[in-house]
Amino acid sequence: MPKLSAECRKEIIDLINREVVPAMGCTEPVAVSLCTAMAAETLGQQPEKIEVFLSPNVLKNAMGVGIPGTDMIGLPIAIALGALVGKTAYQLEVLKDVTPEAVKCGREMIEEGRVKVGVKEGDCETLYIEAQASAEGHKATAVISGSHTNFVYVAKDEQVVLDNRQPASIAGEQKGVELTLRKVWDFATTTPIEELRFILEARRLNKAAADESLRGEWGHCLGRTVKESAGSRKIMGDTILSHMISYTSAACDARMGGAKIPVMSNSGSGNQGIVSTLPVVVYAEDTGATEDQLIRALALSHLTVIYIKQSLGRLSALCGCVVASTGSSCGITYLMGGDYREVAMTVKNMVATLTGMICDGAKPSCALKLSSSVLTAVMAATMAMEQRCVTAYEGIVDDDVDKSILNLTTIGSRGMLETDRMILHIMTHK
Repeated sequence: MPKLSAECRKEIIDLINREVVPAMGCTEPVAVSLCTAMAAETLGQQPEKIEVFLSPNVLKNAMGVGIPGTDMIGLPIAIALGALVGKTAYQLEVLKDVTPEAVKCGREMIEEGRVKVGVKEGDCETLYIEAQASAEGHKATAVISGSHTNFVYVAKDEQVVLDNRQPASIAGEQKGVELTLRKVWDFATTTPIEELRFILEARRLNKAAADESLRGEWGHCLGRTVKESAGSRKIMGDTILSHMISYTSAACDARMGGAKIPVMSNSGSGNQGIVSTLPVVVYAEDTGATEDQLIRALALSHLTVIYIKQSLGRLSALCGCVVASTGSSCGITYLMGGDYREVAMTVKNMVATLTGMICDGAKPSCALKLSSSVLTAVMAATMAMEQRCVTAYEGIVDDDVDKSILNLTTIGSRGMLETDRMILHIMTHK
């Protein structure tokens, strides 16, 4: 089995550490809070008025999700709290200092018409956030573009603090470390285990979110329904699969319901981080896998997701759980005893199944999509372990697994553009 150089391993570990980070709340409204916090910090005083301009994809993902610590849904309260108590030093946990008093003040800002939200006109990144905070004749502007914490412009009045803006076409070409599925496999299976142990933090955070959800009333309570409902037990039983679905959907219930609980995200999405982690963790625990095996399976899962997102992009019309469950299916295949051949077969089975699942924004019902993706991941892995794989004669699957992945991401990033526009139109005209 080929081993990667120490330099290559370090580049990939650095990449994972950039992409797999804690986040509290849905990452789109939280990123908007972060941008608003930067504008407020740059202004140097509490804003009298805040205007935010967003790309359509950010608007879509931020409209219907609960905001941590507020019992409220949507962008206005996320914007107000970003200005009132948000701290940019917290990054995607920017709202962890939210208090009932801050929520009350935020409600007042909204009711007084001092928070405005609009769509950014003209050409911009699919992930674009511009916040303008003003008070006493001064205005500060902050812009996030390309990724959820990537500030490209900060200014107060005429004084520019930061300007790394570039055309969307150029920004979109920057992919960082070049990966293939084979390279992902070699990294996950040959890197010294101590270099990978950091990935266990994803297990700790995402299991804690699921445990909290199972004790409370969050979202549609799908995780608890699967775990406790007599009807679901008769259908699925007390099985590894039902445990995987229950835990994964429970963490999503809490996150989409606005629980003030951090999760470990992947590529800017908490739900992607949940699906990359919990199906693998539960399968490992229920089958008695060693901790070293779990570490390698999690590394394989998370890095596969990062690899696929390199060509898909941060936001698209394709649901992120399609990508994340493809990662977890690889981790599950590894835990089943599969080698690279079986992992490649698993990926092809996933491409043949979930491609086309739409993203219609972040919301409590995302837990249903995550549950479907977990079931598909298990089926794809089980087929592969039986040496059964969708062939190149069928649909968009190619003999080359990396080409199959590219076919998936091309559909998601380019082929579904009109679908994306239609989804947003429907969501904003109900």
